[in-house]
Amino acid sequence: MAFIMRNEEFICENCGKKVNKHPLWSARNHCPFCLFSKHLDDSFPWDRASLCKWIMLPSWIDYKKNKGYMIEHTCKKCWKKIINKLAPDDDFLSWVRERNGKF
Repeated sequence: MAFIMRNEEFICENCGKKVNKHPLWSARNHCPFCLFSKHLDDSFPWDRASLCKWIMLPSWIDYKKNKGYMIEHTCKKCWKKIINKLAPDDDFLSWVRERNGKF
């Protein structure tokens, strides 16, 4: 099956904020405010074939030389891990401060 980009608005199930479509180059797959996501995909990005449909917490942020900052989401129900690129307007510094207690 081919990759299908879906740039959709949604309400974050973690913080309740309205998340607008990505304004530039991609599509949203997580909340830019709290960085939480939802387990919608199964085999490949945007397939929307997951039967789980549970909330995914931001568990790790790393920098990859060729891709930039990447966020790892872990499903709170089935523990599947999915890695995604951070968007330019993601508030990941607040996540780092909260997680580390300092910055």
